[in-house]
Amino acid sequence: MPSLLGSIFGMTCPKCRRGDLFPTSSFGFDKPFMQYEHCPECGNSYFPEPGFYYGAMFISYIGSAFFSMGFVMLLHWVFGWSTLASFLALLVVAGLFFVWWFRFSRSVYFHLVSKYHPEVTKAVDAGELHVPTPEATSRN
Repeated sequence: MPSLLGSIFGMTCPKCRRGDLFPTSSFGFDKPFMQYEHCPECGNSYFPEPGFYYGAMFISYIGSAFFSMGFVMLLHWVFGWSTLASFLALLVVAGLFFVWWFRFSRSVYFHLVSKYHPEVTKAVDAGELHVPTPEATSRN
């Protein structure tokens, strides 16, 4: 059985933990905000209602705020960098991880509000579910 943390960090469907949430890599920067409408493995809807991912914005905001404070304090107080150099390093790191953090926040939120169904995972693994290949859309 797939683990919860493996599914969150792997950005897979919270229902079956097999299908990808996003059609492209987080570090490829190719269509960074494109997301499947449905799970390619079990058909679970990734947009159950309008505005579903507003909760992910709170996770993103809180997580990035704490990370930013800790990162700048570490560079400034522990490594003795200047305040300006610490903030510039933060901008570089935030720029590199922006798409990953956006997607990770959606994955965390979706897993918090959705229930895992091990019987669906077993059906997907056995090849009993036949879901047509979903089209990727640029829904945010």
